Amino acid sequence: MTTDEHAERFMHLRPLLFTIVYEILGSATEADDVLQDSYLRWADVDLATVRDTKSYLARLVTRQALNALRASTRRREDYIGPWLPEPLLLDEHDASADVVLAESVSMAMLVLLETLTPDERAVFVLREVFGFNHHDIAAAVDKSVATVRQVAHRAREHVQARRKRFEPADAVTTARITEKFMTAAATGDMGGLLALLAPDATWTADSGGKTIAARQPIVGAEKVAKLVMDLFRPERRTADLRIEFVNCNNTPAMIYFRGDHLEGVFLVETIDGKITNFYAIRNPDKLLAVTDPRQISRR
Repeated sequence: MTTDEHAERFMHLRPLLFTIVYEILGSATEADDVLQDSYLRWADVDLATVRDTKSYLARLVTRQALNALRASTRRREDYIGPWLPEPLLLDEHDASADVVLAESVSMAMLVLLETLTPDERAVFVLREVFGFNHHDIAAAVDKSVATVRQVAHRAREHVQARRKRFEPADAVTTARITEKFMTAAATGDMGGLLALLAPDATWTADSGGKTIAARQPIVGAEKVAKLVMDLFRPERRTADLRIEFVNCNNTPAMIYFRGDHLEGVFLVETIDGKITNFYAIRNPDKLLAVTDPRQISRR
């Protein structure tokens, strides 16, 4: 077997492998590191011993992702302020045709997955998103099949209990509400902002202590509206301010620059016609990969 064949098989499945690791870690840059390390291990494998390349590589990257997730646990405990997943820039139509995939990479789902243990997270992702059987998952997480079934059941109940009552809005609806939000904020229309916000709307900002941002989530429509009005007040809107609309995590997102410097990514979650959550990622370490579109896949 040649090195070219190793590379061909790996690259064919790379969008799938990247998606698995990203959903386990919540970080595109860490996912890239895991895939690089996994490929080096894969390059030493005798392909004649591999019966199913997809299952083999999924097991390999899952093990490496779990190692990385466990290693980062202490860093996350010491993190300054809220920890949010790293935003993922997608091709405009990348995930929209696959409802399960679209939901699985949403910021809301990734935030929810943060409440699971590493094993629960890996098992849930492999089973509920990618449809791997319990035997393959057991090999990936180094547990018995019986244990994996129990973990899968526990993780599924945990996720279902914490999902909102209403389904998230589709991308078109979210884009329309986001545009209305931008117009109201830019014109100082407090009433317009309040009309768009759910009563318990929440603003969560991730700065890692490396830039100015709220250190605690801000909850309540009036408090969030006042914060938005302050952020968009005229003296803050300089000539070099530039905002672009992109697809991050399969939802319309705003990327804003001052000159050529990327300062942050804002994602909006809308449910039942109202904005329920703002996610503001401002930690510069989490913005490194935002300008690099990724391919994701469940196959």
